[in-house]
Amino acid sequence: MHHARASRQDPPEILAIIPARGGSKGIPKKNIRPLHDKTLIEYSIDAAKGSKFLTRIVVSTDNDEIAAISRENTVDVIIRPEEIARDASSVVDAIIHATSVLKERDNFLPGVIVLLQPTSPMRNAGDIDNAIRLFLEHRCDSVISVCETDHSPYWCFTLNQQKVIPLFSKEISRKRRQDLPKTYQPNGAIYVGTLDFIIKNAGFVSDNTLAYIMPKTRSIDIDTPLDLALAEFLMAEPNNLQ
Repeated sequence: MHHARASRQDPPEILAIIPARGGSKGIPKKNIRPLHDKTLIEYSIDAAKGSKFLTRIVVSTDNDEIAAISRENTVDVIIRPEEIARDASSVVDAIIHATSVLKERDNFLPGVIVLLQPTSPMRNAGDIDNAIRLFLEHRCDSVISVCETDHSPYWCFTLNQQKVIPLFSKEISRKRRQDLPKTYQPNGAIYVGTLDFIIKNAGFVSDNTLAYIMPKTRSIDIDTPLDLALAEFLMAEPNNLQ
Protein backbone atom coordinates (compact mmCIF):
# COMPACT_ATOMS: atom_id res chain seq x y z
CA MET A 1 0.00 0.00 0.00
CA HIS A 2 1.26 3.48 -0.83
CA HIS A 3 2.55 5.34 2.19
CA ALA A 4 0.26 8.34 1.56
CA ARG A 5 -2.82 6.15 1.77
CA ALA A 6 -1.60 4.08 4.75
CA SER A 7 -0.91 7.21 6.77
CA ARG A 8 -4.58 8.28 6.63
CA GLN A 9 -5.86 5.34 8.76
CA ASP A 10 -4.49 6.44 12.16
CA PRO A 11 -3.41 9.95 13.11
CA PRO A 12 0.02 10.20 11.43
CA GLU A 13 3.10 11.89 12.85
CA ILE A 14 2.90 15.39 11.38
CA LEU A 15 6.08 17.47 11.14
CA ALA A 16 6.11 21.22 10.55
CA ILE A 17 9.25 22.49 8.84
CA ILE A 18 9.93 26.24 8.86
CA PRO A 19 12.67 26.90 6.26
CA ALA A 20 14.53 30.10 7.14
CA ARG A 21 17.72 31.04 5.34
CA GLY A 22 19.87 33.91 6.59
CA GLY A 23 20.34 35.51 3.18
CA SER A 24 17.67 37.77 1.66
CA LYS A 25 17.96 40.19 -1.23
CA GLY A 26 14.77 42.25 -0.88
CA ILE A 27 14.96 42.89 2.88
CA PRO A 28 18.26 42.30 4.73
CA LYS A 29 17.96 39.74 7.57
CA LYS A 30 14.30 39.41 6.59
CA ASN A 31 13.41 36.36 8.69
CA ILE A 32 14.49 38.02 11.95
CA ARG A 33 13.26 41.49 11.03
CA PRO A 34 11.09 42.98 13.83
CA LEU A 35 7.44 43.22 12.80
CA HIS A 36 5.00 44.82 15.23
CA ASP A 37 5.89 43.03 18.51
CA LYS A 38 8.18 40.14 17.45
CA THR A 39 10.49 38.94 14.69
CA LEU A 40 9.08 37.67 11.41
CA ILE A 41 9.93 34.00 12.03
CA GLU A 42 8.27 34.02 15.46
CA TYR A 43 4.84 34.47 13.87
CA SER A 44 5.23 31.13 12.09
CA ILE A 45 6.65 29.46 15.21
CA ASP A 46 3.72 30.69 17.32
CA ALA A 47 1.14 29.65 14.69
CA ALA A 48 2.70 26.16 14.53
CA LYS A 49 2.71 25.88 18.33
CA GLY A 50 -1.01 26.68 18.35
CA SER A 51 -1.83 23.82 15.95
CA LYS A 52 -3.79 20.84 17.30
CA PHE A 53 -2.41 18.47 14.66
CA LEU A 54 1.34 19.06 14.57
CA THR A 55 3.44 16.42 16.34
CA ARG A 56 6.70 18.31 16.03
CA ILE A 57 8.12 21.62 14.77
CA VAL A 58 11.61 22.23 13.39
CA VAL A 59 13.35 25.27 11.92
CA SER A 60 15.79 24.51 9.10
CA THR A 61 18.37 27.30 8.85
CA ASP A 62 21.95 28.13 7.92
CA ASN A 63 22.01 31.19 10.19
CA ASP A 64 23.15 31.46 13.84
CA GLU A 65 20.82 34.34 14.73
CA ILE A 66 17.77 32.54 13.34
CA ALA A 67 18.85 29.38 15.18
CA ALA A 68 19.21 31.30 18.47
CA ILE A 69 15.78 32.96 18.20
CA SER A 70 14.19 29.60 17.33
CA ARG A 71 15.80 27.89 20.33
CA GLU A 72 14.68 30.75 22.60
CA ASN A 73 11.18 29.85 21.41
CA THR A 74 11.83 26.19 22.38
CA VAL A 75 11.81 24.95 18.80
CA ASP A 76 14.16 22.26 17.49
CA VAL A 77 16.74 23.63 15.03
CA ILE A 78 18.37 21.75 12.19
CA ILE A 79 21.41 23.50 10.75
CA ARG A 80 21.24 23.40 6.98
CA PRO A 81 24.52 22.82 5.10
CA GLU A 82 25.70 25.70 2.93
CA GLU A 83 25.30 23.72 -0.30
CA ILE A 84 21.50 23.54 0.17
CA ALA A 85 21.11 27.06 1.60
CA ARG A 86 21.83 29.08 -1.54
CA ASP A 87 19.46 31.31 -3.52
CA ALA A 88 18.95 28.56 -6.11
CA SER A 89 18.48 25.79 -3.52
CA SER A 90 15.19 23.92 -3.52
CA VAL A 91 12.98 23.79 -0.44
CA VAL A 92 12.62 20.05 -1.20
CA ASP A 93 16.36 19.69 -0.48
CA ALA A 94 15.81 21.33 2.91
CA ILE A 95 12.91 18.95 3.64
CA ILE A 96 14.95 15.87 2.66
CA HIS A 97 17.87 17.07 4.80
CA ALA A 98 15.74 17.89 7.87
CA THR A 99 13.83 14.60 7.78
CA SER A 100 17.01 12.54 7.30
CA VAL A 101 18.61 14.28 10.31
CA LEU A 102 15.52 13.56 12.44
CA LYS A 103 15.48 9.92 11.35
CA GLU A 104 19.19 9.44 12.08
CA ARG A 105 19.28 11.44 15.30
CA ASP A 106 15.89 10.69 16.88
CA ASN A 107 14.52 7.75 14.86
CA PHE A 108 11.61 10.05 13.98
CA LEU A 109 9.97 9.64 10.58
CA PRO A 110 6.86 11.76 9.95
CA GLY A 111 3.92 10.55 7.88
CA VAL A 112 3.02 14.08 6.81
CA ILE A 113 5.11 17.22 6.19
CA VAL A 114 3.69 20.72 6.67
CA LEU A 115 5.89 23.43 5.19
CA LEU A 116 5.39 26.85 6.79
CA GLN A 117 7.35 29.64 5.14
CA PRO A 118 8.37 32.34 7.64
CA THR A 119 7.39 35.06 5.15
CA SER A 120 3.67 34.51 5.92
CA PRO A 121 3.18 36.14 9.34
CA MET A 122 -0.60 36.54 9.03
CA ARG A 123 -1.29 32.81 8.66
CA ASN A 124 -2.63 31.48 11.98
CA ALA A 125 -2.96 28.13 13.80
CA GLY A 126 -6.52 27.72 12.52
CA ASP A 127 -5.30 28.01 8.93
CA ILE A 128 -2.66 25.34 9.55
CA ASP A 129 -5.19 22.96 11.12
CA ASN A 130 -7.79 23.55 8.40
CA ALA A 131 -5.22 22.77 5.69
CA ILE A 132 -4.09 19.61 7.51
CA ARG A 133 -7.70 18.52 8.08
CA LEU A 134 -8.42 18.99 4.37
CA PHE A 135 -5.43 16.77 3.55
CA LEU A 136 -6.33 14.04 6.06
CA GLU A 137 -9.98 13.88 4.99
CA HIS A 138 -9.44 13.62 1.21
CA ARG A 139 -7.60 11.23 -1.06
CA CYS A 140 -5.31 13.87 -2.49
CA ASP A 141 -1.56 14.11 -3.05
CA SER A 142 -1.22 17.44 -1.27
CA VAL A 143 -2.84 20.66 -0.08
CA ILE A 144 -1.54 24.16 -0.73
CA SER A 145 -2.87 27.47 0.57
CA VAL A 146 -4.12 29.94 -2.02
CA CYS A 147 -5.87 33.30 -2.27
CA GLU A 148 -7.81 35.01 -5.04
CA THR A 149 -5.66 36.85 -7.56
CA ASP A 150 -5.56 40.65 -7.39
CA HIS A 151 -5.78 41.01 -11.15
CA SER A 152 -7.36 38.52 -13.50
CA PRO A 153 -4.73 36.69 -15.59
CA TYR A 154 -7.29 36.80 -18.41
CA TRP A 155 -6.41 40.48 -18.76
CA CYS A 156 -2.63 39.95 -18.75
CA PHE A 157 -0.21 40.55 -21.61
CA THR A 158 3.27 39.61 -22.62
CA LEU A 159 5.30 42.25 -24.46
CA ASN A 160 7.06 41.98 -27.79
CA GLN A 161 9.16 45.12 -28.37
CA GLN A 162 6.66 47.11 -26.31
CA LYS A 163 3.70 45.73 -28.25
CA VAL A 164 1.11 44.10 -25.98
CA ILE A 165 0.31 40.45 -26.74
CA PRO A 166 -2.79 39.20 -24.88
CA LEU A 167 -2.27 35.87 -23.10
CA PHE A 168 -5.80 34.86 -24.03
CA SER A 169 -8.17 35.63 -26.90
CA LYS A 170 -9.50 39.16 -27.39
CA GLU A 171 -13.02 37.88 -26.68
CA ILE A 172 -11.98 36.72 -23.20
CA SER A 173 -9.86 39.79 -22.39
CA ARG A 174 -12.79 42.10 -23.22
CA LYS A 175 -15.11 40.43 -20.70
CA ARG A 176 -16.03 42.13 -17.43
CA ARG A 177 -14.29 40.81 -14.33
CA GLN A 178 -17.55 39.38 -12.92
CA ASP A 179 -18.04 37.37 -16.12
CA LEU A 180 -14.60 35.76 -15.93
CA PRO A 181 -13.80 32.62 -13.88
CA LYS A 182 -12.39 33.27 -10.40
CA THR A 183 -8.65 32.70 -10.37
CA TYR A 184 -6.35 31.83 -7.49
CA GLN A 185 -2.65 31.93 -6.76
CA PRO A 186 -0.47 30.13 -4.18
CA ASN A 187 0.05 32.46 -1.22
CA GLY A 188 3.12 30.62 0.12
CA ALA A 189 1.73 30.15 3.64
CA ILE A 190 1.03 26.40 3.92
CA TYR A 191 2.00 23.28 1.98
CA VAL A 192 0.96 19.79 3.13
CA GLY A 193 1.97 16.38 1.73
CA THR A 194 3.57 13.05 2.59
CA LEU A 195 7.36 12.86 2.49
CA ASP A 196 7.19 10.11 -0.17
CA PHE A 197 5.06 12.27 -2.44
CA ILE A 198 7.16 15.43 -1.98
CA ILE A 199 10.38 13.57 -2.86
CA LYS A 200 8.92 11.67 -5.85
CA ASN A 201 7.13 14.77 -7.16
CA ALA A 202 10.02 17.17 -6.38
CA GLY A 203 7.48 19.58 -4.88
CA PHE A 204 3.96 19.88 -3.53
CA VAL A 205 1.81 20.55 -6.62
CA SER A 206 0.36 17.77 -8.78
CA ASP A 207 -2.87 17.24 -10.71
CA ASN A 208 -4.33 15.87 -7.46
CA THR A 209 -3.59 18.88 -5.22
CA LEU A 210 -6.37 20.55 -3.23
CA ALA A 211 -6.52 24.26 -2.40
CA TYR A 212 -7.04 25.68 1.07
CA ILE A 213 -8.44 29.16 0.35
CA MET A 214 -7.30 32.01 2.61
CA PRO A 215 -8.42 35.67 2.66
CA LYS A 216 -6.10 38.28 1.16
CA THR A 217 -5.47 39.86 4.58
CA ARG A 218 -3.86 36.64 5.85
CA SER A 219 -2.06 35.93 2.57
CA ILE A 220 0.62 38.62 2.68
CA ASP A 221 3.98 37.18 1.62
CA ILE A 222 6.81 39.37 2.92
CA ASP A 223 9.20 39.93 0.04
CA THR A 224 9.63 43.72 -0.18
CA PRO A 225 9.60 46.70 2.22
CA LEU A 226 6.09 47.48 0.88
CA ASP A 227 4.84 44.03 2.01
CA LEU A 228 6.37 44.68 5.43
CA ALA A 229 4.65 48.08 5.70
CA LEU A 230 1.30 46.53 4.73
CA ALA A 231 1.69 43.79 7.37
CA GLU A 232 2.53 46.44 10.00
CA PHE A 233 -0.59 48.38 9.04
CA LEU A 234 -2.85 45.31 9.25
CA MET A 235 -1.39 44.22 12.59
CA ALA A 236 -2.07 47.65 14.05
CA GLU A 237 -5.78 47.06 13.30
CA PRO A 238 -6.65 43.50 14.47
CA ASN A 239 -10.17 43.83 13.01
CA ASN A 240 -8.58 43.85 9.55
CA LEU A 241 -7.46 40.24 10.00
CA GLN A 242 -10.85 38.59 10.33
